[in-house]
Amino acid sequence: MKGNLLVISGPSGSGKSSLMKEILLEIEDAYFSISSTTRMIREGEEDGVNYHFISKEEFERDIDAGFFLEWAKVHDNYYGTSLKPILKELQKGRLVICDIDVQGHKIAQEKFGHLITSVFVTTPDQKSLQERLIKRGTDSHEVIEKRLDNAVSEMTCIGEYDYVLVNDDFKEASKDLLAIAHASRRKNVFNGYERIY
Repeated sequence: MKGNLLVISGPSGSGKSSLMKEILLEIEDAYFSISSTTRMIREGEEDGVNYHFISKEEFERDIDAGFFLEWAKVHDNYYGTSLKPILKELQKGRLVICDIDVQGHKIAQEKFGHLITSVFVTTPDQKSLQERLIKRGTDSHEVIEKRLDNAVSEMTCIGEYDYVLVNDDFKEASKDLLAIAHASRRKNVFNGYERIY
């Protein structure tokens, strides 16, 4: 593989999506791996842009066929990352950016460990996260509570990531993530070179 994988995880409301958009604007050869999900499409979302929205039956068929890099069941819905476009873009030498949860990160690490640079994005504290989720206005109180519980669980895996990014100041967090993305492109630059000393 000529390319690299930048894996970004973190709780809903941490600002992952907004930060990734900045990276895609700045790095020309970056490719964002669009996840597939069985959850209902939300207002303002577009199929093939935000997610590939598919049925539970189709998702389960693709699991059985081995078409996912990783997949997980979160909040009673399936989420997964299709393997086929990732392999295609890595062969082209591109930086492939994946937004996957902590379960998916473990699976991806097993499959593409040496190609991965991983970043866990979070908020300064749980209260900040709750405020962002409420302000977003897309989820019920019950769903927000589930997301907060999930965030606490995800934090136990923070030590498995190369970098932890606290998204307190969006501008600063964007700069930091961009620096990490550029560094990831150099991660394997000497692979395949012969030793000359």
